[in-house]
Amino acid sequence: MTTIKAEELYAADLIVDAVYEGIPRDNGTYADPLNRLVNVANQGGFRYRGSKDEPSLVVLTSNLEEPDWPDELDAATGRFVYYGDNRHPGRELHATGRSGNHLLRVIFDHLHMNRRQLCPPVLIFTALRVKRAFIFKGLAVPGSAGVPPTQDLVAVWKSSAGQRFQNYRALFTILDTAVVSRRWINSARLGIPCIQDAPEAWKAWVKGGVYKALQAPSTQAIRSRLEQLPSSEDDLALIDCIRARFKDRHTDFETCAAELARLLLRDVTELQVTRPWRDGGRDAIGKVRLGRARSSIEVTFALKAKCYTTGGVGVTETSRLISRIRHREFGVLVTTTYLDAQAYKEIVEDGHPIIVVCARDMVALLREAGYGTVNRVTAWLDAIGLG
Repeated sequence: MTTIKAEELYAADLIVDAVYEGIPRDNGTYADPLNRLVNVANQGGFRYRGSKDEPSLVVLTSNLEEPDWPDELDAATGRFVYYGDNRHPGRELHATGRSGNHLLRVIFDHLHMNRRQLCPPVLIFTALRVKRAFIFKGLAVPGSAGVPPTQDLVAVWKSSAGQRFQNYRALFTILDTAVVSRRWINSARLGIPCIQDAPEAWKAWVKGGVYKALQAPSTQAIRSRLEQLPSSEDDLALIDCIRARFKDRHTDFETCAAELARLLLRDVTELQVTRPWRDGGRDAIGKVRLGRARSSIEVTFALKAKCYTTGGVGVTETSRLISRIRHREFGVLVTTTYLDAQAYKEIVEDGHPIIVVCARDMVALLREAGYGTVNRVTAWLDAIGLG
């Protein structure tokens, strides 16, 4: 991984996945590097040049670990989901201290009103825990190919201490640009950077609305045990909450797994948990709609649920699900732990149409749906009749 030292920040290009180190101070701490790197403020998730009504360049930063506001970068598709800065009750949607939600509205208004030439470049950085460093994740534009204007910037409702409030959920596309030149970034001091000097993917988007996304599918489809398990104490607490609830009620976990499948697949039209003594190797059977309205079709899927405290799902369990999947069906396997290496390998290498939902995936689904604390997960389980 390329690392840019503090003394190089003024002249450095922006390289995708390069680390930009913090600036060392005399007292042993480090200063934020982004002011020196791209001439924006030293703090906050939203930083910009120009005014909040006419920004010439915008920087979005994230640690990708906020429990209630799970920003997400999908490297395989180049899509980046970013939440606004109205994260507590008591304020109107756009009345935030750093004008982050106002900026989002300005940027997406330009997109929706076909004024792409007025959109500022959006630079995405993720924060590291060491030396206040940041990783550059790419040059982004608002929206995404195939996503209608009603869905790329959405005001979502949240509640805290019994009070409801709204915040934005914004969808961006990381463009297929490996290096953003220092010259082009510096030109933003005088307004929106000149399109003649811009990266080719940026030109294509401004001129024709073409999204050339930076797509980087994983070269390793089989996730390790560690990649399937929670990576933080907060995430582990959510999984432990579910494991404890169904420790001696594994049959009830099937209903929980079915609800998780609804969160995952979204357009589920039917989903029935089978009777334990007649499940035929399938804990639930459902249908998901593909397409829209009269042009849609329904595809059947079989679900298998495994609530484990320790250990992984092995070949015996996955083979049983595989044998029950009929022609033109697919399977969903939900587990509170992980798939062991051999079972995962057989699914991937033999091309079985099975979606694996491991412990880490469960946490992501719960957080995205707004169940980011143990109390909220508990309330959700109570609400679906699993108290």
